[in-house]
Amino acid sequence: MDTNADPAKVLDRLISKELSGKRGLDAWTSFLQAHASLMRALEADLEKETGLALADFDVLAQLANAGGELRMTELANRALISRSGMTRRINRLVDEGLVRRFAAQKDARGVCVVLTDEGMARLSETAPVHLREISKLFVDKLNDSELAVLARALSKVTLDCSFG
Repeated sequence: MDTNADPAKVLDRLISKELSGKRGLDAWTSFLQAHASLMRALEADLEKETGLALADFDVLAQLANAGGELRMTELANRALISRSGMTRRINRLVDEGLVRRFAAQKDARGVCVVLTDEGMARLSETAPVHLREISKLFVDKLNDSELAVLARALSKVTLDCSFG
């Protein structure tokens, strides 16, 4: 690469080559910026108000949404955190008494995680705080039509990008 080339112009050429007419780039950039700023704000608020990390909340919520129990691999697929960080997070949540881990009955190699009563109580304390902040930072900024369009559009992307 020419070290004298203007990096912004080089990037612009690459973008133009791969995204005809830069189609969708503004939407993508806005999505990334919104996601990053929302996640930072939600993480900071939940931690400050409840002492619970957003990733811990997500693990508890994923378990609750699944009826209280998931295989570790499924939990890792659903959660906001990386698979590599999931084991350490679950170890800590086990130590705190919020979840319990046990061997899967059908497959001794599999590990399941279950939400404890204490974990459900912690989720019940923190969910209202988190949901109020989601409402304030996201839901209240959009009208019902915008929310519906956004949900439909993002569900298409989510379905297309499922990890198996």
